[in-house]
Amino acid sequence: MKFKPIDLTLAAMFAALMAIGANITAWIPALAFGSVPLTLQNFFCVLAGLLLGRRLGAVSMIVYLLVGLIGAPIFAGFTGGFATIMKPSFGFILSYIAGAYAAGLIVDRSKKPTFPTFLVAAFVSLAVSYVIGTTLLYVALTNWAAVPGITYLNTWKGMLVFIPKDLVLTFVTAVIAPRIYYAISKNRTSHTQRYA
Repeated sequence: MKFKPIDLTLAAMFAALMAIGANITAWIPALAFGSVPLTLQNFFCVLAGLLLGRRLGAVSMIVYLLVGLIGAPIFAGFTGGFATIMKPSFGFILSYIAGAYAAGLIVDRSKKPTFPTFLVAAFVSLAVSYVIGTTLLYVALTNWAAVPGITYLNTWKGMLVFIPKDLVLTFVTAVIAPRIYYAISKNRTSHTQRYA
């Protein structure tokens, strides 16, 4: 698939939104709920897949990953660099690629996606991100970090505090996505025709 300039612009925009979403409580501390920070990474990951499709949505997450790995402080806690790979939470960054792809795949396969399509795609994306991210977190904790007494079930229990927030944000994403999707689709089509 050949990407057009507008596609690359959209991918870069979502990579930037991921960087903002990772550190939103640093700019707006009031958004932290006690010890639980409100990050918008899953929100923007799902939105990227819904609006950009499986390929471009995944590319935007790959751009976010690569920019962070080369040293830009765009991961959670304003971290970055190749050493981030060794952090237990790195699996979640990888999971966003699959999450965006999953959401985009469902929308792409619908000729004219409606709200139920976006809703299913959004929650499938969230589930994919959680399964991959939590599984890789468990692997990291039991192998690289060698934390004693960690089980796969306990790892999931540790994620429970984040799930309600992500469920609400994912529903919001599905609600706002259809109108934005058709606006973006129209602009991409007109941009293609203009420069064809």
